[in-house]
Amino acid sequence: MREQQNKTGAPPGTVVYLGEDQTQKVDITLIAYNENEFVETTFSSWEECMNQLNPNMIKWINVNGIHDAALVEQIGKQYNIHPLTLEDIVNTSQRPKFEDYDNYVVSIMKMITYDTELHSEQLSIILMDGMVISFQEVDGGDAFDLIRSRIRLGKGRIRKMGADYLAYALIDSVVDCYFNVLEKIGDAIELLEEKLITEPTKDTMQQLHFMKREMIFVRKAVWPMRELISNIERSETALIKPSTDIYLRDVHDHTVRVIDTVETYRDLLSGMMDIYLSSVSNKMNEIMKVLTIITTIFVPVTFIVGVYGMNFDNMPELKTQSGYYVVWVVMITIILSLLFYFKRKKWL
Repeated sequence: MREQQNKTGAPPGTVVYLGEDQTQKVDITLIAYNENEFVETTFSSWEECMNQLNPNMIKWINVNGIHDAALVEQIGKQYNIHPLTLEDIVNTSQRPKFEDYDNYVVSIMKMITYDTELHSEQLSIILMDGMVISFQEVDGGDAFDLIRSRIRLGKGRIRKMGADYLAYALIDSVVDCYFNVLEKIGDAIELLEEKLITEPTKDTMQQLHFMKREMIFVRKAVWPMRELISNIERSETALIKPSTDIYLRDVHDHTVRVIDTVETYRDLLSGMMDIYLSSVSNKMNEIMKVLTIITTIFVPVTFIVGVYGMNFDNMPELKTQSGYYVVWVVMITIILSLLFYFKRKKWL
């Protein structure tokens, strides 16, 4: 359950953490680099981090844990970040969006992972002149390990580019994670579809409902990303150089592909729901057909038995010496005739 503090009546820009209760200590990681140098340090306080900032290097400050609203406010005052932005950063239910301010731009999105179920955390990326500040909801692993590795080893163009390229790389990593999540969900859907066709059960129905809820959750996280990337591309901020625009267009294309995949999976799950209902209905029809055939076979036999079970004295067949055997022959003949008829009609 998501425990939310009551902000009713609070003025806009009030920095109050809204999310699940967190107790872990907030870690601040600084990665500073240029084409020739690289420094990576982890701090436990903002003051220690501020003392290590080098103005001649690109700086990436990553804050793991946004439940410390006082720390977020402290960082906001240091870099003149608008209170409304700080309010959005600590609100973990915030819809993904992009906003352009005078001295910075901010992108807020959802970072999704998948093992046996979906896990989501809010990610906020603030791009400033020569600096990127990222705020993560929890310290449980993220999508940025490959970027850190590229910075450490000096691979690719990231250490030759500016802070705007770093911000792009972070957003691109989040979108790439969407592909990984959708691939795993696609495998789960295939397994569920096979189970649905071969042996549908109530448990299958529950799994299907669970998958549909997960796809709704993914859709809510992914759909706004297209608008977010489009707003970045249309932004006239000087913080994003024209050389980065081509990479942003590539991320936009990836986002559209992710959305198309999400919609495809949603259609598949809706179709699987129809398949389940049809399978259950067909199974019920087969059961009813068997019961109907059995009933039809025994109705004339029951009629004969009922007739000769009546307590009348004047029934000549009862006096016949071979009457018992004749009745059996008649009943068996009726049963075999009905079975032959049902077989000929392909009802059996």
